[in-house]
Amino acid sequence: MDLRRDALQILKETSRTFYIPISILPSGLQEAVASAYLCMRAIDEIEDHPELDNATKRQLLRNISLTLQAGVDGFAVDAFSVGFSGYEASLAEVSVRIREWSILAPESIAPRIWDATAAMADRMADWSERNWKIDTESDLDRYTFGVAGAVGLLLSDLWSWYDGTSTNRTQAIAFGRGLQAVNILRNHSEDLKRGVDFYPTGWNNTNLQEYARRNLALADAYTSSLPAGPVLHFCQIPLTLAHGTLEALANGKEKLSRSDVFALIETLIGVNMKAS
Repeated sequence: MDLRRDALQILKETSRTFYIPISILPSGLQEAVASAYLCMRAIDEIEDHPELDNATKRQLLRNISLTLQAGVDGFAVDAFSVGFSGYEASLAEVSVRIREWSILAPESIAPRIWDATAAMADRMADWSERNWKIDTESDLDRYTFGVAGAVGLLLSDLWSWYDGTSTNRTQAIAFGRGLQAVNILRNHSEDLKRGVDFYPTGWNNTNLQEYARRNLALADAYTSSLPAGPVLHFCQIPLTLAHGTLEALANGKEKLSRSDVFALIETLIGVNMKAS
């Protein structure tokens, strides 16, 4: 089995936002970013699972974290399946196959991805314990850092590992936070149906849109500082879609249509081709 090709197929099935930017990355960097994305998508699917209770989510996430922390030069075939015992049929394929995603990245950077995923799984377990109760903006900052801002930091580490690209780490956190804030806005009604509200007490859509814009402004600065090349192209696509989604939501739409998404990406790719 070609694990890289399989990973890209699963990626295509799980994310219209990240499949294209990952698929155009050069060899080595592509495997590293795909590994990071799929590992984190694996635990995200558990956090958001509509049928599992919070105690079960906490247990599954803790087990994943502990397994990742025990990694030495990879993982035994059954390393994660022990922790999934009894839940395999309930979990998404991307979650059940986390061992494969964890060994997809080049050996020299894979442990950094294990570390980031283990830390995120622990934070998600903590939030499931408190039923994602967000009272204040500080709570929101903690949540968006734990599940997204920390991803921005990991990406900065991957850029540095790949070709020495240096980035502003505060802006990297905002890059992740901004994308997550847009996701929270887009999924608000759906989250409320499962009993979860990521809006701080007293906040409405306008407040969260302002929070998203504030972070996306820093994300713009982060992306603008990147040198021309694959890393810049990678970051531009989800950031452009986040801006587009935010504007669509502010104008009363539920989300960007598939045609809107493709139009934005095609425009961006055209601009990048002219610049290169």
